[in-house]
Amino acid sequence: MFKRTGNCGQLTVKDTGKEVSLAGWVSSRRDHGGVIFIDLRDLHGVTQIVFGRDKSSAADDKSADLIKEAHALRNEYVISVKGIVANRPEGTVNDKIKTGEIEVRVKELKVLNKARELPYDLKNLEEVGEDLRLKYRYLEMRMGKLKKNLIFKHRLYQLTRNFFSNKEFYEIETPVLTRSTPEGARDFLVPSRLNPGSFYALPQSPQLFKQILMIGGFMRYFQITKCFRDEDLRQDRQPEFTQLDLEMSFIDEKELKVLLEEYMACIFRDLLGVEIETPFLSLTYDEAMLKYGTDKPDLRIPVEIKDITDIARESNFNVFKKAARGGAVRGIKISGADKFSRSKIDKLTEELKEYGAKGLAWIKVTDEGYSSQIVKFFKKNQLESISETFKASAGDILFFVADREEVVCKSLDYLRRKLGGKEEGTFKLLWITGYPLFEKDKETGDYKALHHPFTAPVTEDEDRLEISPDKVRARAYDIVLNGSEIGGGQYPYPFF
Repeated sequence: MFKRTGNCGQLTVKDTGKEVSLAGWVSSRRDHGGVIFIDLRDLHGVTQIVFGRDKSSAADDKSADLIKEAHALRNEYVISVKGIVANRPEGTVNDKIKTGEIEVRVKELKVLNKARELPYDLKNLEEVGEDLRLKYRYLEMRMGKLKKNLIFKHRLYQLTRNFFSNKEFYEIETPVLTRSTPEGARDFLVPSRLNPGSFYALPQSPQLFKQILMIGGFMRYFQITKCFRDEDLRQDRQPEFTQLDLEMSFIDEKELKVLLEEYMACIFRDLLGVEIETPFLSLTYDEAMLKYGTDKPDLRIPVEIKDITDIARESNFNVFKKAARGGAVRGIKISGADKFSRSKIDKLTEELKEYGAKGLAWIKVTDEGYSSQIVKFFKKNQLESISETFKASAGDILFFVADREEVVCKSLDYLRRKLGGKEEGTFKLLWITGYPLFEKDKETGDYKALHHPFTAPVTEDEDRLEISPDKVRARAYDIVLNGSEIGGGQYPYPFF
């Protein structure tokens, strides 16, 4: 192999005339009547290399041998070349890449590794099944989205370390093999060879160690750490994942939010070139559940849930009246009522059974008034009140779910995400605060900590701890981005 003088993503017209050595993978090969073009690729980019461009030397035995070798090259061969940087001929410049104004005219070639026939086309990864892509994961790392993601993650780590170090945080490692602590999810267990019958637990987060660090006087700590949770797989939950862990002493929630908003703005600005608005919108847990049916709403969807429980209670529609006594009646407004045929609505009704809903009611708003089988159960003023609540106009359709509040929230959250549309290419961040401190265990009926036992209650709710624990709010908060919870924390209970 020739000693590399640089990478495949850096040569420009300023390098014209220089002798250079490059190494990388053959990305593509084109034979134009004795002149062979190769796109040589490495992690940093692509450089076009050329064999046989100089016709004056075509009869030379060495040059002929070189062209013969170039004919034998195939995609993903690993090669090393030595040559002269030259300007591309007029009309052949490629503006899409940094090296698009030059080419390297090869004088020497070494094949470092031949490649077998590829299992799939690297330039059409979207058409390849996931099992096959995972089997040949190293191929996908060479180009495309996976390569970009790995580089992005590296840049994110560097930005994170620099940001928090400049804010007087210390990066401290904590043990991975530890004792099990009650935090919510199941622990992965590792048997101890030295202590038969005993097990280590892999941490769900460094919660216990963070508290020890605070007691020990390290007032600002951070760690990019591996966490493990023995849970059923979901789209946004893996058994092993990486999180940024922070702990701060002598602050309140406001200071923490300002710090994290600055950090998020820095990520978007420096890594994505996007300016995001701060401070973030903040919603309480109750507000989020009422308006969006979930504690991680996607605000790119311009649809809000509206409550008509009071109106339903006074109607003659027994399904609504019954639900209004101990549950809720809520709905959403969707434009384009003519798109919803009876069969399509029946399909939606069937889909909602997964969330516990027993049915889906609807009203179409037309120029002539209101159209639905349930309209006859409402007085004119009640229908007008419903229409006003939703700010409905001709061409809209209103969907309603009447049931226990949990079922209503889950069902309308699903409908909102399925039917509401979204503003693509934008980023909507918000805080969710005021979570319940406790939740009931579905099997035992006992109360347990929603986040974990270290979370403090909201100060004004402390008197409710004994008499109505279900009404106590936690000093906990989550950051939500486009419908995904990307971070969360809590103010610890000061029992040390």
